Amino acid sequence: MKFRHEALAAFARELLQRAGMPQDKSEDVAQVLVEGELLGRSTHGYALLAPYLREIQSGGMQVDGAPRVVNDFGACLTWDGRKLPGPWLMLRAVDEAMARAGQFGMGAVSIQRSHHAACLGAYLRRATDQGLMLYIALTDPGFSSVAPFGGITPVLTSNPIAFGAPGGDKPVHIDISTSMTTNGMVARMQSQGRHFDQPWLLDNQGHASTDPAVVGATPPGTVLPLGGLDAGHKGYGIGLMVELLSGCLSGHGRAEPKEGWSASVFVLALDPAAFGGTDAYLKQATWLADACRASAPRPGVAKVSVPGDDSEARRQRQLRDGVQVDPGVMAALKPWSERLSVPMPT
Repeated sequence: MKFRHEALAAFARELLQRAGMPQDKSEDVAQVLVEGELLGRSTHGYALLAPYLREIQSGGMQVDGAPRVVNDFGACLTWDGRKLPGPWLMLRAVDEAMARAGQFGMGAVSIQRSHHAACLGAYLRRATDQGLMLYIALTDPGFSSVAPFGGITPVLTSNPIAFGAPGGDKPVHIDISTSMTTNGMVARMQSQGRHFDQPWLLDNQGHASTDPAVVGATPPGTVLPLGGLDAGHKGYGIGLMVELLSGCLSGHGRAEPKEGWSASVFVLALDPAAFGGTDAYLKQATWLADACRASAPRPGVAKVSVPGDDSEARRQRQLRDGVQVDPGVMAALKPWSERLSVPMPT
């Protein structure tokens, strides 16, 4: 099912406004959800619209007001997000971090108690288009699905990180989870009755599994950290770094009572001009990216790319030819279309 990106954004915006979200917030949330879909992050794109509408209805997502300032130390700012829409908060956090980077060379924004923040890769272009580097780390301290390496009791979650850097003609955009797969993909595979091709999961006895149902068992199984059974200590270490930078640094992590769907986020913007200089940075970054792309491909690989190349090509193709949306996602939105009297996009 393909749709014009403008139609998807307008449909999402109208649904969110009819559900009670103010116009400025609904425009930002719709923009980020469609951007995630354009980049091919389908579990963190339009698929989140129906759950967001449910969260508004239940009161889990707040729609009015602004974040509360917890601390402001010049280059460092901390907000209590008050469970406001994550995409709206994130766009403002990125802008605030970039403004402070322009003043101090780097700027950091820490957010506690944000609502779900959607696709982290959707925010990178905002900084790299301005010649800045951007790093984002996020956890949901209220949800556990990843066990520490060697364990079977879930403590962490998929803990995504995103990093964007200017790179001459093409930026480098990295958006990954620190586990073998995301919670969203586990849910999608289970709903479709599919198994993973590789054993990326553990059942509650500690046996490797491809069956997504093991994660929701009682007691629960877990998602393996990045690196799997062989090198999962590496993903576990990176996942802990995310927890310390996001939940712990913001002051609202796993030691607090669970509050439903939430996010603790760390956003860092860096201005190359404040370090070795913009021209020197671009010379080095361009050479590095070009050298990676010029690497001789191994058998079975057409060409070597740099993170962000493929998602940007997909984005441009979908902007031109239409955005492909999973039929199940649109089916989940049909009841909301009828309930809120917003026609489905064609």
